[in-house]
Amino acid sequence: MVELTNALAVITGGTEGIGRAIASQAGQAGARVAICARTAQHVESTVRELRDSGIDAIGAPCDVSDPAAVRAFAEFVGKERGEAAVLVNNAGIGRFRPLEELTLEDWDATIAVNLRSLYLVTRAFLPGLKRMAARRGHADIVNIASLAGRNGFEGGTAYCASKHAVLGFSKALMLEVRKQQVRVIAICPGSVATPFMDKQDRMHPNRDRVLTADDVAQTVLATISLHDRAMVSELDIRPTNP
Repeated sequence: MVELTNALAVITGGTEGIGRAIASQAGQAGARVAICARTAQHVESTVRELRDSGIDAIGAPCDVSDPAAVRAFAEFVGKERGEAAVLVNNAGIGRFRPLEELTLEDWDATIAVNLRSLYLVTRAFLPGLKRMAARRGHADIVNIASLAGRNGFEGGTAYCASKHAVLGFSKALMLEVRKQQVRVIAICPGSVATPFMDKQDRMHPNRDRVLTADDVAQTVLATISLHDRAMVSELDIRPTNP
């Protein structure tokens, strides 16, 4: 089992839902944490709460679809805490409408946040992750996909397309960097009771039966805690009895 003590974990979309749960659990496992999200106020309050619970945490506002913002965030993290051992690409949005009602802005925003950011953020942190892997024995990139990356659903053309692409990106990157001891892991949750789910007009599953953000975070921590000889490249997590 790999220890996370003092390892630096970078989490995008880290102020609520799955991202926040990952930041909290990684910190409780001994990792140092760096988070980002769009809203500065949310980042500041989350960092404060993480620190109040004894976690070494920093954060900065960042639009992960904006190249300049991503570069600034990566530079901030490097200056404040050094090179990351774990990168969690968690930031995501959903615009759920029939295709004829889905605007170009809806489409572009979904692809920008869910897919373009994957390229921008991973590319910004990958050199440091490789160097950390050479020193530490391994580093990890965790991409939060979705069961919508395997299946379609009504009203989900943009979201499903973006999450299918996350899986393709993850599979190809895994083959590129695995021999450099960088593990690439795609996590595909089913319905999760988070603010993301609450914002959707068309999706109202029973909150008592779906996953929690902590369930997904525990799954992420389990995959990155594996011995460095092993890698989970893709993993589905579903409600037991939805």
